[in-house]
Amino acid sequence: MLDREGPVPIYKQVADLVRDQIERGELKAGDPVPSEATLEKTYEIARTTARRVARELREQGLAYTIQGEGTFVGPPGTPRSPRKLPIYQKIATEIIERIQQGEIPSNRPIPGEKAMMRQYGVAKVTARQAVAHLRELGWVFTVPYRGTYVTEREKWPKHPGS
Repeated sequence: MLDREGPVPIYKQVADLVRDQIERGELKAGDPVPSEATLEKTYEIARTTARRVARELREQGLAYTIQGEGTFVGPPGTPRSPRKLPIYQKIATEIIERIQQGEIPSNRPIPGEKAMMRQYGVAKVTARQAVAHLRELGWVFTVPYRGTYVTEREKWPKHPGS
């Protein structure tokens, strides 16, 4: 699929493949462009190469990026396609479920940033948003230089979904 020996840089080849998806209507205005992690896995490329794909699409006027949220099809200001939950909230919800099921007990650490980045294919900033969200809701507390731990059961939020 990719010509790794030819004169065209890999990031340009991948950007062309994404552009083809846009032109065929598989990706519509406001849809998220595949994440860096998805591009890495799909095309077996480095993170820096995946980052250059997004930059190439922006330079071609095919996409725009919102820090911490992703790159989306269309020019800046294009309304984004509705998503049920931002990805950081989806991650937080899954961790809450694991806490409630007893998979992650009180006073035990939740998965770290690197583990979340790997598991969910997200950037560090998104993993940090998920942890901050859990902290704001009262499910976890952070000990500097040690990690983030599950709050004692008696202190869990009263509304399970929150």
